[in-house]
Amino acid sequence: MSVPNVIIHRDADMLAKAVAARVITRTVDVQSGKGSASLVLTGGTVGIATLAEIAASPARDAIDWRNLDIWWGDERFLPSGHPERNETGARQALLDHVDVDPARVHVMRGPDSGMTAEESAEAYADELRRAARPEDHGPAPSFDVMMLGMGPDGHVASLFPGMPALYETRPVVAVHGSPKPPPTRISLTLPVIQGSREVWLIAAGEEKAGAVRLALSDSGPMQVPAAGARGRRQTLFLLDRAAASKIPSSLGRLSSP
Repeated sequence: MSVPNVIIHRDADMLAKAVAARVITRTVDVQSGKGSASLVLTGGTVGIATLAEIAASPARDAIDWRNLDIWWGDERFLPSGHPERNETGARQALLDHVDVDPARVHVMRGPDSGMTAEESAEAYADELRRAARPEDHGPAPSFDVMMLGMGPDGHVASLFPGMPALYETRPVVAVHGSPKPPPTRISLTLPVIQGSREVWLIAAGEEKAGAVRLALSDSGPMQVPAAGARGRRQTLFLLDRAAASKIPSSLGRLSSP
């Protein structure tokens, strides 16, 4: 796994703009090299703001949207179109405004599909298996970029401290009893996260500062799940100044005034 690189931006607004620019640049670079790319989206305030910034950028048209696979790191087990679903926010902010191939937008299904949470998790795992190539060496694609938000408790995706999902080796699990509502969710697991080429952890706000510090320390992923979120080739902690306020200044570089 790669050693994290910390990049600090002035505030949450600048962070969203910078991450959006980074997504566009990285996606174009990957597509230039192999024709297609895979991107794992995250929800949350900054995650959705980033998608809105991509939609608003003139540079968005440099992406070949028809040859981009869109995935999610986790989803709230709620009906399609529910305002609290990550998918709903992503569609409103970005996906409804670009020419994505619907077959390449890989959605975690909700209870309106007739599935239980466990069945939804297994269906998503099947999609991952079908998309994986021999060079991925596992039951899921080695995603080009996985974006993850981080909670004040250090959770990523829907992997919360001390919960059984952190011990899972299956690629996707149903999470019950989440300490953050809603209680039932679907989540990728740490082995899939760690199989990604690049993992970007995105955090803004002083309430995240303690978790950021622990995630960059020697803490274990069972106590601080973000400490286990590392990419194979690159791991970025993309932060605003408030979220970076408790880490040593030597760890991060200021990227915007």
